[in-house]
Parts: sequence; structure tokens; C-alpha cells
Amino acid sequence: MQNRNYQKEAIRTAIIYLFGGKYASIEKLVEENHRQNSELRERYTTAADYHKKLQLPHVLSATPDLATGTGKSFAIFGIAQLALGLGMVDKVLVLCPSLTIEKGLMDKFNELNNNPVLSKAIPENAKCKNPTIKDATTTIREGDICVENIHAVYSNSQSSIGDSLSLGRGEKCLVYSDEVHHAYNAVEGNSDEVKSIKKWKEFLLNSGYGFKYMLGFTGTAYTDNEYFNDVIYRYSLKDAMQERVVKMVYYTAKEEIQNETNIKYQKIYQNHQKNKEVYQEIKPSRCW
Repeated sequence: MQNRNYQKEAIRTAIIYLFGGKYASIEKLVEENHRQNSELRERYTTAADYHKKLQLPHVLSATPDLATGTGKSFAIFGIAQLALGLGMVDKVLVLCPSLTIEKGLMDKFNELNNNPVLSKAIPENAKCKNPTIKDATTTIREGDICVENIHAVYSNSQSSIGDSLSLGRGEKCLVYSDEVHHAYNAVEGNSDEVKSIKKWKEFLLNSGYGFKYMLGFTGTAYTDNEYFNDVIYRYSLKDAMQERVVKMVYYTAKEEIQNETNIKYQKIYQNHQKNKEVYQEIKPSRCW
């Protein structure tokens, strides 16, 4: 993990929250934080007010917020591997908004799954040492990590998600939503992909699957201008830049360009004022 302690912390935090036994649902964590945090009480007068704003209520749901470029897929795989290895879940479903992201996740998971250093670190008595990485074109079985774009869930009649997880069979399935801000924000358009994204949250809330464990990952944890209220771990872009995990972003670049433009306008205006003084007796010609 190249001393990326934030990845370890994100994985540890998620595992303890989901499977530590302290919380039965996100509401229990919210109530605890509401009692202890005066700023939360200013934002939500009562815990019940907080409950009303939760995106995925009545289950163990939460969002780790990891900035883009910080190895989010490693954390996703790490949590999945531990959850399967400990026997806390028997399968994992990873949903994402596009085919491009699906392919990227599949490639990364296969790379990590075949990493000899990581494989050696998994105890021999683990319930699952080498999960099968697959998409939803075949039945999702125990020990599988299934990666699928949300569009396929609705448009592809060959998707096995319904048959594999319906009738409550999703209770021991860990469900991820990668780039979850897409699911929580309003999207415009009527393309098939947009229509599927609009149904994403509806799928997660479908009680017919019996989903209990759900994590959303994003580096943009905002609904409109409101920060997500279910974030259990955050590693911000600012932290990532300071620790040189990602390249420095020069926020002033746009401002500098704007300043240069303003200087040019000022010079034009000053020249105009000077011309008015020098040529005040001359009237402008009229153009027809």
C-alpha cells in the first residue's frame, strides 16, 4: 500500500462500522453522533430530523469520501476481500455509472486479486482467499465480486442480478455504489443511461433484495451544495495534495487569467480617458 495509511484507515473504519456489531443501522450511528456533536444539533434540531435526510435509511449504509486519484478502487477491493474472508458476507456487488468505470474496476480488481504479496497476507483459514471477479452476465455465486454498470441492471435481459439477489438473497451481499454522487443527484436527459442512473437509488432501496450492507464511494460527496450526511471517512483532495499522493492543483490559475484580463481592460479604459482629454474638441464621425 506504499504507506498510504489513509487507505488502511478507510478500510478499517468501514469494516468496524459494518460488522463490528455496535450499530444495527445508519440511524444508530446518526443518533450517537447527534448526541455528541453540537454542530450537528445546530443543523438538525432532533435526530429524527437527521433521519429524514438519510439517502439509504434502515440499513448499514455509509459513504467513504476518498479524493479522485487516491486509490479508491484499492479500498473498495480491500473491504470486499476482508468481508468475504471473515465470512461476514458471501458475495459482493459493485455498481458503477458507466462501462468505462466498470472496465477500470474489473482490471484493477483482477490485478489486486493476482497480487502475490496481497495473497500471501490473507490467512489460510479465510472463508474466501481468492474471490472470482465477474460481471452480471452469469449467476452471482458465493465468493464472487460482481462488477456491473447500473445501465446493464435495467437494460440487459441477461443480467443475473435479479435472479441471484431477489427474494431476500441480497442480505449477505455487500453492495457498493462507485461514484455514488450520480445516484443521489438529479440528472437531466432521457437517454437510456440517464434513465438508469435515475433508477439507481430506487434499486438500492428495493426491499425485495434484502440488502443490509451498502457503501457508496465518491470523491465528490455533495448533493447539490450540501455535503453528504453519511460520510464515515474522508480523505480530501487538500490532504492528498499536501501528502503528495496526487499532483498539486493550482487553484489560482483561473484567477491569474482573470487578473490579466482585468489589467488589459484597465489599460484600455485609461487610454480611452486620455483620448477624451486630448481630443475633447473632436466629435466622433457617424457611420451609416
